Amino acid sequence: MVLVGPSGCGKSTLLRLIAGLEPLTGGQIYVGDRLVNDLPPKARDIAMVFQNYALYPHMTVFDNLAFGLRRTTTHPNPSRWASVETFLVELTRQWPKGVRYQTEQERAIAQRVQEVAQMLQLDTLLNRLPRQLSGGQKQRVALGRAMARSPQVFLMDEPLSNLDAKLRTETRSQIVQLQRQLGTTTIYVTHDQTEAMTMGDRITVLNAGQIQQIGTPLELYHHPANRFVAEFIGSPPMNFLSVQFRAPLTLMDQEFRLTLPEPWAIVLKPYDGQRLLLGIRPEHLSISLPAPKNLAATVEVVEALGRETYLTVQLKPGQGQVAERWQVRVDADRPVQVGEDVWLAIAPSKLHLFNPTTGKAIQPTLY
Repeated sequence: MVLVGPSGCGKSTLLRLIAGLEPLTGGQIYVGDRLVNDLPPKARDIAMVFQNYALYPHMTVFDNLAFGLRRTTTHPNPSRWASVETFLVELTRQWPKGVRYQTEQERAIAQRVQEVAQMLQLDTLLNRLPRQLSGGQKQRVALGRAMARSPQVFLMDEPLSNLDAKLRTETRSQIVQLQRQLGTTTIYVTHDQTEAMTMGDRITVLNAGQIQQIGTPLELYHHPANRFVAEFIGSPPMNFLSVQFRAPLTLMDQEFRLTLPEPWAIVLKPYDGQRLLLGIRPEHLSISLPAPKNLAATVEVVEALGRETYLTVQLKPGQGQVAERWQVRVDADRPVQVGEDVWLAIAPSKLHLFNPTTGKAIQPTLY
């Protein structure tokens, strides 16, 4: 589950509430079938990966990975001898490996650390300190520390935001593979919608502390519940145009006239004569010929990205009361110049309509 939304919408707060790091003022939090409202963080069987890694700088990679295991594993024979064993382990921890004192518990911890280190390709770094690691290696150690305990839930608070673009893509794929391999419920917080779309089995879109929509990435992309979700999901964002609806199937704005597909007829019947908000994604626009169903615009910015080209266009006066500048995605083979006048064709099967007052999506009867 990925929590996504703009800064300050409540993503990290919700994560910290689940972890027990913030006091709960209402509602109930269950981990499985266990109510954890009043349990301290260490008793919730949850592991959290922070944005800033939160590694112990004086501990080696091995000890960072083992830290949670040592804190949560109970000694099999609690007695005075257990205390002595603990003392001997601590005393000899920095000694050469062959002469360290290891309890049965410590041997089990070492085995688990080795398993996790190999899984994350950290087995050659176990004796290094955090300051000797790259950003990507630190992030893998933070992930490994969470994984080592085999918790019921992983909580990840923007763990890739400090990495460069290439490393972020690599680590993102690694986290997805690990999550599928482990099968552990993971709640992942990000403001990066690319991360949300590529990592989430389900996405929760938040705004101002309110859930806007929960669904699969493609559900949110193709069937947004409201204007906020439509504008937030997708890059570049959706374009909007205020239009008037005339029954049975016509959208209009001055010279602009567009006939909708038949499935819209029933659901739009109550809106006859009213203004609606038309939404269309940049990839569902194309450059076409002059026609009443197309929109006249002037190209202001051309961004050639190799495989495709993004245009920022200014709609001609009188076309649109909500947004005058639109984003358009065209094939790289289509030459376009700044200042060129173009006509934009809307794919009728791909458009979205919203109630301009409530922002809620109006869905055709086939959906």
